[in-house]
Amino acid sequence: MPEPVLCARGIEVRFGGLVAVDGVDLDACAGEFVGVIGPNGAGKTTFFHTLSGVIVPTAGKLMVGGDDLTGCAPHAFARHGVARTFQMPRVFRDMSAEANVRFGLEFAGRARRHAHEAFDDARAILAFLGLEDSAALPAGGLTPARQRLLEIGMALGARPRVLLLDEVAAGLTHAEVDATAQLIRRVRDELGLAVIWIEHAVRVLMNHVDRVAVLHQGRKIADGDPRAVARDAAVVEAYLGEEGEPVKRAA
Repeated sequence: MPEPVLCARGIEVRFGGLVAVDGVDLDACAGEFVGVIGPNGAGKTTFFHTLSGVIVPTAGKLMVGGDDLTGCAPHAFARHGVARTFQMPRVFRDMSAEANVRFGLEFAGRARRHAHEAFDDARAILAFLGLEDSAALPAGGLTPARQRLLEIGMALGARPRVLLLDEVAAGLTHAEVDATAQLIRRVRDELGLAVIWIEHAVRVLMNHVDRVAVLHQGRKIADGDPRAVARDAAVVEAYLGEEGEPVKRAA
């Protein structure tokens, strides 16, 4: 097995007497596409925040590229190649789409180069995302769907080796969700990134990821091939319902 790019071990997060995340392990290797799902209140978002330094875990260890970043601030995770999106797109609304991507290239990603050098140019990233025609437009004037794509572009501008995606399907149509999932797979394939995607659109996520982890009441109850996880009795009872979630692998 290759060495994980990102390694979370025994992650626990407590808020007073509330245990939001309870001893969760998760690995992601270069070129691997990992999904994280679970019912509301399962601890997904809290756990996800620990992977980028937004929340410091109460216990456990976070390693990126072999370096221990436990307790470090978000900028340290970014410096080590961890980039993320948010549930609500965070873009510089008054800046052009191109300037948003260039910000990542010139600041967060200035110490690294992409494996594919075409992604070292803001216009090339926008073209890859289908946003080339919006390069000069203010980011705040783009549709919500295009702002989500732009936020992915900003993350790619940071030249990551780990890409964390936080509910990028929220508010999108079914067609837009499927197109976004295909785009994420292309990003993974062309740049060899480790991608971790947390999502409520379970059907789409499970049809596209290589592996899926399921959280329930702060604990990880399953981690494996999406088809096997969809048949797991504990997952069906906790989240997917009697019939489970049909999984048809993407081409």
